[in-house]
Amino acid sequence: MRRREFIGLLGGTAVAWPLVTRAQQAMPVIGVLHSQSPDAFRESLRGFRQGLKDAGYVEGENVAIEYRFADNQMDRLPELAAELVRLRVAVIATGGGPVPAFAAKGATATIPIVFTIGDDPVRLGLVASLARPGSNVTGISFLVTELAAKRLALLRELVPAVTRIAVLVNPAEATNTEATLKDMETAALVMGLEIKRLNASSSREINAAFATLVRERPDAMFIGVDAFYTSRRVQFALQAMLHRIAVVYPIRPFVEAGGLMSYGTSLDNAYRQAGVYTGRILKGAKPADLPVERATKFELVINAETARMLGLTVPPSLLATADEVIE
Repeated sequence: MRRREFIGLLGGTAVAWPLVTRAQQAMPVIGVLHSQSPDAFRESLRGFRQGLKDAGYVEGENVAIEYRFADNQMDRLPELAAELVRLRVAVIATGGGPVPAFAAKGATATIPIVFTIGDDPVRLGLVASLARPGSNVTGISFLVTELAAKRLALLRELVPAVTRIAVLVNPAEATNTEATLKDMETAALVMGLEIKRLNASSSREINAAFATLVRERPDAMFIGVDAFYTSRRVQFALQAMLHRIAVVYPIRPFVEAGGLMSYGTSLDNAYRQAGVYTGRILKGAKPADLPVERATKFELVINAETARMLGLTVPPSLLATADEVIE
């Protein structure tokens, strides 16, 4: 998606984002490569801009940004990354999963890349180590897959009678799926819970997965980590309500869209950290010398209205520990 469409979706930003032209060579240009849509990136963009501001950069004043969105069409990412390379941007910031980061890495070995992903970048092969990335790539790694046990415990606190849980994962994202299932199996064994795997890689398959709940009859549902799932968060909320099932999600946007509960890293804060790193690189820092940061701010968000509609009573203990309760 191009800049003009993005500006419209953001509600008419007052700042006119400059095109990359010769007249603006004095102003550094950041390339943003994202797997989803501008709407999906709306909230995280605020965090990214705040990080840039913390580092001394304000979009439209002393830095320009070129946006490229794949709208969940992952096969478009390599060409979108190549476009940013041809524009000779100063830094490429990626979001929406590890695929954009790999697309950028495949497009350039010289332009600095700052990723924001919810997985271990060393295990993925993005960097040599967290302490010394060792190439043109560094960024922010926020815990998503590793928090499965905590989410499961919170779900059981909200629904004490739960014994059987459906786990929905995207087989197209093998890395996230493997990590999620591994953590879930370990946690479920300790808690004496039974889990049932369900797969979905498209909107139709998400609906089909929920339809199987009539036959499988689990007590609750656990949604795995996936950028595509985040883009379909309204669909998840509607399906969960239609089938009247308690669902726990990995991040806040699901709950803001009407989902029941989430526990995970604050995406706004993670992207703020990415903005700070991007600013540091613009000032001359080398990605190879910037350790990969681990996001450390986690948040429990509960939608009290959804709980009431599902006939659930949120325990006072959860209400007291929640970072936000949406009424």
